[in-house]
Amino acid sequence: MDRQVEGQVVGYVRVSSVDQNPARQYEAIGDVDKWFEDKLSGKTRIRPSLEAMLSHVRDGDWVKVSSMDRLARSVIDLHSLVDGLVADGVTVEFLKESVVIGPCSNRPMDRLLLTVLGGIAEFERSIIRERQAEGIGVAKSRGVYEKPLSLTPAQIDIIRQRTDLGVPKAVIARELDVSRSTVYNALAGRGRYSDA
Repeated sequence: MDRQVEGQVVGYVRVSSVDQNPARQYEAIGDVDKWFEDKLSGKTRIRPSLEAMLSHVRDGDWVKVSSMDRLARSVIDLHSLVDGLVADGVTVEFLKESVVIGPCSNRPMDRLLLTVLGGIAEFERSIIRERQAEGIGVAKSRGVYEKPLSLTPAQIDIIRQRTDLGVPKAVIARELDVSRSTVYNALAGRGRYSDA
């Protein structure tokens, strides 16, 4: 569908962590005038590139997002963001869902789809979290679930060497980004470090 865009076409991309690859989102969105990308969970509204995009867009601009869950993780946030953009004269397009909402394209069916599909995505995330918690509970009851150790055997050796050189344990803990109690437990072979 050929669309008349008065301003810029902006792409917003989000992945939940730096390890994830946003290439599919870039490909789905296609050519735009400016990109904004966050590598943070969508649980929080405070995302640097989202804030930059919201400050950047103007009346007549068109924001393209690969899917609703990339913009927001809850129906409330999704509506708040879309309503704010539309109030500023910006059109928002969700490619996966084929939903376009803007000052000139505010069809009731698109509004309904925004609510329903956003709600379904939120529900799916809740089910996944519930199943994950149940799985962890079952694994814990069987004694097969444990968080990984914060320190590797090689790091424990380094702690011992640095302690022998007189380096304070608090400094070592900061360098390894662990708590002081983890350093003390590793040195004493206590708790989860009794076999290390």
